[in-house]
Amino acid sequence: MQTINIRLNNGINFFNINNIIRVQGLSNYCKIYFVDKSQPIVVAKVLHWFEENLPADKFWRTHKSHLVNSEHVCKMNTSTKPYLILSSGEMVAVSRRRAPQLKKINIELMYSSVIHKIA
Repeated sequence: MQTINIRLNNGINFFNINNIIRVQGLSNYCKIYFVDKSQPIVVAKVLHWFEENLPADKFWRTHKSHLVNSEHVCKMNTSTKPYLILSSGEMVAVSRRRAPQLKKINIELMYSSVIHKIA
């Protein structure tokens, strides 16, 4: 189990990265959305900090303001306005520039999971 430690008002808190659905950047702050919490927490960190400190194979940068946990992606729509549907039911926009990269990663993940099930 991997964790990330983040300083909050009450000290340093440790969060299981599997429970993070997405991180939304808001200027010099970020909102972290969790599986088991109804309200996101706001932290004084930029999105780039999360991109560096969360595993790149698990968290996808979908847009200039979003980092998404790939394990919580239920559907990927790559139409003219690409977006992801997450396990929480939320829709997250994917920039046109990042859509081909995410589509490739998604195909590789689907292929590897099929191979894993066969083996």
